[in-house]
Amino acid sequence: MTEPAWDLPRDLDAASWEHMATIVPRNYLCHFVETAPAIDGKLDKPLWREAPWSEPFTDIEGDRRPAPRQETRMAMRWDETCLYIAARLEETHVWGSLTEPNSVIFQDNDFEVFIDPDGDHHRYWEMEVNALNTRWQLALEKPYRDGGPAISPAPIAGLRSAVYVEGTLNAPHDTDAYWSVEIAIPWGGLAPYAPPGGAPPEEGAQWRMNFSRVQWRHEIHEGVYRKKPDTPEDNWVWSPQGVVDMHRPERWGFVHFTRARPGEAAFRPDPTFPAREALMAAYYAQRAFFKQRGRWAKSLQELPDALAESVRLVSDGENWFAEMPAETADGHPCAVRVDQASRITVENK
Repeated sequence: MTEPAWDLPRDLDAASWEHMATIVPRNYLCHFVETAPAIDGKLDKPLWREAPWSEPFTDIEGDRRPAPRQETRMAMRWDETCLYIAARLEETHVWGSLTEPNSVIFQDNDFEVFIDPDGDHHRYWEMEVNALNTRWQLALEKPYRDGGPAISPAPIAGLRSAVYVEGTLNAPHDTDAYWSVEIAIPWGGLAPYAPPGGAPPEEGAQWRMNFSRVQWRHEIHEGVYRKKPDTPEDNWVWSPQGVVDMHRPERWGFVHFTRARPGEAAFRPDPTFPAREALMAAYYAQRAFFKQRGRWAKSLQELPDALAESVRLVSDGENWFAEMPAETADGHPCAVRVDQASRITVENK
């Protein structure tokens, strides 16, 4: 679920952040492909047979919740023109009702894509699609917890998607096997969210991404599917968030782009990740402090002892930022900084 409504958690105390921080974001190697696929929703093409497929999706809160009842996996490839995404959603009853583009698609069962190319937690793009191939494209200037807002619609010119159903769509009388999705996203449409010159990505670039499946329990009423009344949706995701909120970009997975063939490259962890985690711990500690005191802490001494000693906090009580030293992937020293709106930046030294 993605809108800033109902009961989405906005503030977390330090203990809740500590739980979230125990969940290591997943990673994926996205391999270059020479021949662009026909986008028809079918996954029997060579590029998908060769691609590494993700781990099965898990509950959005991680292993504190039961495992999903039905399996979901995703795969990705890229070329000079597009990012290609495929997903296979095991489903015994494939149904959908929304046909108007840019409807609130998660009111149906859906598949969702979240992309933050520069990993700064701000200005990221989202797409949702249901089994009828009805799409919602939107963007966030910053996470809802930091005030948003959502930009809807935020269409990408030339984006293509298709759905294939192994079974019968909207037919309660039979049992289905799965539905699958293929998506082609032109780099030009993702460029506004990426660093300058970062789309298409260079060899070894890493983007923060996540994928979600919203699944509603259903019943059959007068021969038609409908959601069970007063029953919340399930949220099944690639990289678990630790909390029921997809708009925590710091928990999204790492996607590593390479021109190597599948099986001929290895994922390299982002060396700034430990600093990012330490700074987000400071961010959540500051939010908890503000909720209690009505102002930001002016020094680390006012915040929990568990914060890293190498964090430097600059605050006047009304505004603040925190930073700490790290190294870039090529071994150069840098400073990683978070501000009070959770924006992460990396400055080379």
